[in-house]
This record gives sequence, structure tokens and C-alpha cells, in this order.
Amino acid sequence: MRRRYLAALTVLFMIVGLPLNSLLTDSIGGPGLAPNIVYAAEYGNSDPLFEDDPFAVDEAEILDPFEPLNRFFFTFNDRFYFWCLKPAAKVWQHVLPKDARICVRNVFTNVLMPVRLVNCLFQGKWQAAGAEVSRFVINSTIGVLGCADPARDEFNIVPPGSEDLGQSLGFYGVGHGLYFCWPFIGPSSARDTLGLVGDSLVNPVQYIMRDDAGAGVALYGLDTVNQTSLTLGDYESFLESAFDPYIALRDAYLQHRRHKVSDSLDTSSIY
Repeated sequence: MRRRYLAALTVLFMIVGLPLNSLLTDSIGGPGLAPNIVYAAEYGNSDPLFEDDPFAVDEAEILDPFEPLNRFFFTFNDRFYFWCLKPAAKVWQHVLPKDARICVRNVFTNVLMPVRLVNCLFQGKWQAAGAEVSRFVINSTIGVLGCADPARDEFNIVPPGSEDLGQSLGFYGVGHGLYFCWPFIGPSSARDTLGLVGDSLVNPVQYIMRDDAGAGVALYGLDTVNQTSLTLGDYESFLESAFDPYIALRDAYLQHRRHKVSDSLDTSSIY
């Protein structure tokens, strides 16, 4: 059943996620998808014919043909943040001091090591893969299940950077495809959505959810509330500086993922 599910998702990704060059060509100057093209500077254009052209676009393309639906889900997520997530994070902030909440974050980061390890191997980043294994062993034992980070503090093994399947696909030249804003998840793309599905196969929390859905949802909720409690104010500042928050978030997401794929940025926040 799982194989059929993955096969169906792969076919869907191939249909909607790959660059639609011929359709774009036919749509320029008329109705269709062309007005919804957003250019994200993810891959340079190495064609010498365009090097001296001031009007040439040396950026990858992402389509947003579902912008009305995406805007609806953006508004839904925005309301969910202010009405539910932010109040819960404030309560959590009062319950646990910051050091304890950082400890909780470290534990979740440690648990997700298999996702990062698999994608390091997939991209041929052997040194980073070795660092992930070493950090996991040291932090899971001496660091008490990852609560502390003796691998960095005592052994100088720094985190190699977060890796996921969406980044791995981008590493091998797979473009974003279509843009999506998913409820609860937020901004994504066809490539990164497929990546989320693939990463779930090696995500330990997903296996807990399959055995006990309630426990799995509780763990995801705890991680989300805890992460939010450590970044309160970031989203609000982002909204205040944006003329159109939807467009601003879409562009910030694409830029963030571009940096992640090129290893020029290591942060979990897109703000």
C-alpha cells in the first residue's frame, strides 16, 4: 500500500512539478499561467547568449496558479497562529524557562538525525554524514538523549547543517515546480512537498504516530509550540515590514530554500 501511495505521489509530482516550458511559451501575452510566474534566484543561467542581455532572467521559475487557494490557506494559517499557536506558546513560555525549552528543541533535533543522515548520504556529503552519526551517539549518551550538546561543546563537532529530501532534490537540479501554501504546514512547493513525504519514511516520530496517533500528534504539537515559544515576535515583525504578506512570505520561502540548497545558509526560520 505504501508503495502505491508513493508511486501516485511521484506521478503527481511529475505532472505538476516539473517545468512547464511549452505551456509558459504559449501563455505569454495571453491568459493562462504566465501572470502567476514568480522568479526565485535558485539556479544561474549559464547560457552565454543571455550573459549580456539586461532583460534576460537568470533565475529558476516557480508557478503559482493556485494563488487564490494558497491565499486562503495563508489567511487560515495566520489566524491559527494568532488565535491558537501564539497563546499556547506564551503559556508554554511561562511554564518552562528558556534553557529548558532549548533542551526540548535539542531533543527533537537529535531524534530527527535519520532524516538528515539519509539526505547527507544521498547528496554524497560523507563528512557531514559522519558528523551526524558522531553527534547522535555522543549527544544521546553523554548529552542525555540530546538535551545537551557535548558533541559541540566538548568535542568540537559542530552541526553540519539541516538536510531534507527537498534540498537533496534541489541539489540534483530538480526545480520547485508549483508553489503551495498548505494548512498548518505553511509555504512549500511540489518538490518540497514530495520531500516531506519521503522524509516521513525515516522520521521516527512518524513511526510513533503509526502505532499511536494520539502520541504522535502530541509530539508534533509539543515541538511546534516549543519552537514557536523560542521565536515569538519574528512573524509579527515580518508582517509589519511586508506590503503584501502573502507575496513576501512566498518570496522569503523561495530565497530561504535557495540558500539551503546551496549550503549558504543554515537556519530553520524563513523570516
